[in-house]
Amino acid sequence: MLGWFQALLPQEKKFFDLFEAHARTLCAGAQALRGVLDGGDEVPARCADVARHEGEADLITRDVLLAVRRTFITPFDRSDIRDLITSMDDAIDQMHKTAKAITLFDQRKFQLDMVRLGDVIVQCADLTAEAVPLLRSLRTNAPRLNVITEQVTQLEDRSDTLCDDGLRALYQGPARKDPMAYIVGAEIYDHLEKVVDRFEDVANQVSSVLIEHL
Repeated sequence: MLGWFQALLPQEKKFFDLFEAHARTLCAGAQALRGVLDGGDEVPARCADVARHEGEADLITRDVLLAVRRTFITPFDRSDIRDLITSMDDAIDQMHKTAKAITLFDQRKFQLDMVRLGDVIVQCADLTAEAVPLLRSLRTNAPRLNVITEQVTQLEDRSDTLCDDGLRALYQGPARKDPMAYIVGAEIYDHLEKVVDRFEDVANQVSSVLIEHL
């Protein structure tokens, strides 16, 4: 009986601990994906690292969704918790999709703008990892959270430019001799850009939480 009653008590710390654990997998996945883009013989191992971190993130997401159903009092709205953890998980899922595409096409060399997109992804992951602990005190940390979400939006704009520049370079360079180079390169660019898009979704969810709870 006591255990059942304790399960109904506020467990804000549990949710925040899980959010932060997931954010760490985002950073690890982003670093692994950035390593993939360095190319060479380590590409398969780095792709496997991305997959491993994605699996870890899935387990954390499951724990959050179970906790939402089982906890009587949550730190903020249940729908916001679900949307936030789902958007975070979508980001690392997209990293995994990118790694799978690279594996499918057996790529070992990557364009400079792909590498730059990898750097943007790492920056987005780091900003997300900074933002998540700040959710423990929304009112106190609202100014910094607003800055972080704006920075992620700016990085998403940069990713669009990098993707456009990369596709142009592909068309004007390798694709003139090998049309498949454009098809493969465009697929990889699309996946990389979508990773940044998913991080912008996370930033938008953080902004939504701020708007609703301040």
